[in-house]
Amino acid sequence: MSKLQILVVEDDAPVRNLITTTLKAHDYRYITAATGEGAVMEAASHNPDILLLDLGLPDIDGVEVIRRIRSWSNVPIIVISARSEDTDKISALDAGADDYLTKPFSVEELLARLRVTQRRLALMQGSNAQKAVYENGQLRIDYASGCAFLAGEELHLTPIEYKLLCLLAQNTGKVLTHSFITQSIWGSSWDNDVASLRVFMATLRKKLESTPDSPQYIQTHIGIGYRMVKVE
Repeated sequence: MSKLQILVVEDDAPVRNLITTTLKAHDYRYITAATGEGAVMEAASHNPDILLLDLGLPDIDGVEVIRRIRSWSNVPIIVISARSEDTDKISALDAGADDYLTKPFSVEELLARLRVTQRRLALMQGSNAQKAVYENGQLRIDYASGCAFLAGEELHLTPIEYKLLCLLAQNTGKVLTHSFITQSIWGSSWDNDVASLRVFMATLRKKLESTPDSPQYIQTHIGIGYRMVKVE
């Protein structure tokens, strides 16, 4: 299994160093944040595969971080916290956390939790990869042929427009941030990349939406990014 990128959110430097040293020793890629606001920013900028989150952060509570990230991402969130009361665990899980590890924890248990999450992600990705055709309302994408159709008629898309459409389709229901999209399409996230994204998204909508000013498929989240809506 390929190693994933993990966002470590922990304000206690010794604990953070323990976690990152463990990840590095097992060839995981990682990025770190020491505050709740920093966690939200890093999650939006890098779209990590897994998030390890402490609840007792210096600026905002970890449960609020979970709520914010869950408003646009389904990234697996494993809480690592000294809070051991059931009410704390329930609050975190109800907000959208996937797992809860209580401090002090063993390195072996942390790695085991990561392996379980990684296997679940691999199963999900394998299931999606088996779908050679994407269908959503009257939109149909044939990945094998590299063609997209709307109500049976082929959409004449530029290569960038097709890549954008596939990226959104493969993440239906998720809000993809500007930086994640530009990194995926162009490999960078400069201001001019975001400006180009808006232009390409406008031309894509003209071809995809019958009324671009009232889109059915691609929803704009102002200041954040775009989301492919599941159309019944």
